[in-house]
Amino acid sequence: MLNAATDSIHLLVPCESAQSSSSMSSPTRSTLSYKHRRSISTQRTSLNESIKQEAERYDGEECMMDVLEFPLPSRRARASYRLSDFIIQRTLGTGSFGRVHLVQSRYNNRYYAMKVLNKEKIVHMNQESHTRNEQMVLEAVQHPFVINLWGTFQDSANLYMVMDFIPGGELFALLRRSNRFPDPVAKFYAAEVALALNHLHSLDIIYRDLKPENILLNCDGHIKIADFGFAKYCNTTVWTLCGTPDYLAPEIISNMRYNKSVDWYALGVLIFEMLSGLPPFHDANPMVRYEKIAQGPASIQWPNFYPDATDVILRLIERDPSRRYGNMRHGAGDVFAHPWFREVDWEKLRNREITAPYLPRLSSDGDASAFEKYLEGNVAERYGEFTADPYRDRFPDFEYTAY
Repeated sequence: MLNAATDSIHLLVPCESAQSSSSMSSPTRSTLSYKHRRSISTQRTSLNESIKQEAERYDGEECMMDVLEFPLPSRRARASYRLSDFIIQRTLGTGSFGRVHLVQSRYNNRYYAMKVLNKEKIVHMNQESHTRNEQMVLEAVQHPFVINLWGTFQDSANLYMVMDFIPGGELFALLRRSNRFPDPVAKFYAAEVALALNHLHSLDIIYRDLKPENILLNCDGHIKIADFGFAKYCNTTVWTLCGTPDYLAPEIISNMRYNKSVDWYALGVLIFEMLSGLPPFHDANPMVRYEKIAQGPASIQWPNFYPDATDVILRLIERDPSRRYGNMRHGAGDVFAHPWFREVDWEKLRNREITAPYLPRLSSDGDASAFEKYLEGNVAERYGEFTADPYRDRFPDFEYTAY
């Protein structure tokens, strides 16, 4: 499928010689940032106040229905955990509601990633439905390119989610070090993402936050999609404005109901960013960015991509969802059959029988050197402290292990 030995030698340096390189000037290139792009939701930001108010109203209705009538059974037997089962090693990432830690089990010595979320912050930011959706979606999904959730629990202050530790770090970090990927490398990652999205959609799950920051690289170089905070069951359409601004489909910013095709739109944006180093509609001014998204491909300054790469991007970022690849009569089949993916052996790829273009350099099972270092302080020492807990009943699927 891909000549991994050839591709990987280009991966950690700027690929100026590749035909997939962009012709962007140095000033444009300097706008690349190593900072994570924050995801947004109607509870935090919106394009204008009227959109925000309407989206919040519908979001409340949809999320309540999802939580009460989530139709997918858990595909994994729930394990019972408590905080004392783990040794907290270091922080892997931070967010609005807490942290993700590298932890080691006291029982099997395996390493896991533990997401710790403050219940009070979740409730005050009106994110409890998203949190419960994330748990239920991950319990319902098992796929080689989706992170595994092993168990959840809570104490008086926090929620805890025990997941795979994916040691290779984020695709985002690799892309920023490389500036952009050669065409075969971008194709490899895009193909694995396409398989994961198709599986989620087959279960009527919409992901809604695809971006390089949420794609992790395993020790074998294959991907794991993580962070399912905006994922939800969707067998028709939804309304909520959420996602990452550069990756929002035009129907989302236009205050319209939308379906799972927004994930295929985001795949097109991802392919463009991997090949050029920047998303197609990127602009430092948020309102200009949204205007470009609304205008569609006509507002893009196209780098010198391979013709098939340009074509698949155009078909995925089609403004009209009814004409967008992944959302027409043949569904994901149109994506898989596109000429840009011509050499992909989909079955071998799904079975991880294709050598990845980049293999993380790891010294041990618990090597977290691919992740940014954070000030630890005494955050972890305060986990498990007993506090007043008015939110205990808000998260009934998180086992209570405070005693």
